Amino acid sequence: MLRTIFFFITFIPWTLFVIFTGVPLSFINPNYLHSYSGLWARVGLSLAGVRLVVAGQEHIPRNQPVIFMPNHQSNFDILALFAGLPGQFRWLAKKELFKIPLFGYAMHRSGYIAVDRSDRRKALASMAEAARRIAAGASVVIFPEGTRSPDGNLLPYKKGGFLLALKAGASIVPIAITGSRDIMPKHSRWIRGGTIRVHIFAPVATSDRDEFMAAVRRPVASMVGESA
Repeated sequence: MLRTIFFFITFIPWTLFVIFTGVPLSFINPNYLHSYSGLWARVGLSLAGVRLVVAGQEHIPRNQPVIFMPNHQSNFDILALFAGLPGQFRWLAKKELFKIPLFGYAMHRSGYIAVDRSDRRKALASMAEAARRIAAGASVVIFPEGTRSPDGNLLPYKKGGFLLALKAGASIVPIAITGSRDIMPKHSRWIRGGTIRVHIFAPVATSDRDEFMAAVRRPVASMVGESA
């Protein structure tokens, strides 16, 4: 309980500080605000008493955009990915996050893409925008499960991210996140310290859609302790 109280009374002011000092940078270049967010995340993890261990960064292509697909167990996955993935990338995130005062504006200024999951037409428009960003050289991050897993097991992967990869001709980099659910599981308000591990796998090239989905899911499933 004390850890949770300490985190929120320090993390919220820290977040506001980053927004107010970082958003002006986005008018120079959105990349600056995104890079600043990496510092925001690393400090946030430290405030929560969380240690981050990242493996497999050498698998990330340095000269081509990709789609990162991590599993999703906790809100702390966001901080872990901001802190653990090098370079520039853009998030595809549910539109509700963009409605959070100040935070949503900072996401918009960073060039992140809102997805309206309740409206198929708007969701397709978001995917088309993501495809344009990839064609322009930007990597993107998508949670293929669509929401946090309540028990840590993988939820079914949604097709949208794979259709995006096929449309854009982009490889997918599977990512397994473990330990974040122990920090703060879905529906919990309490934070516990611990270690989050981010394991980055080799890119999977586009192929037949069903085979493609299975090839991306398989290494993540093995890392979280279940069969694909």
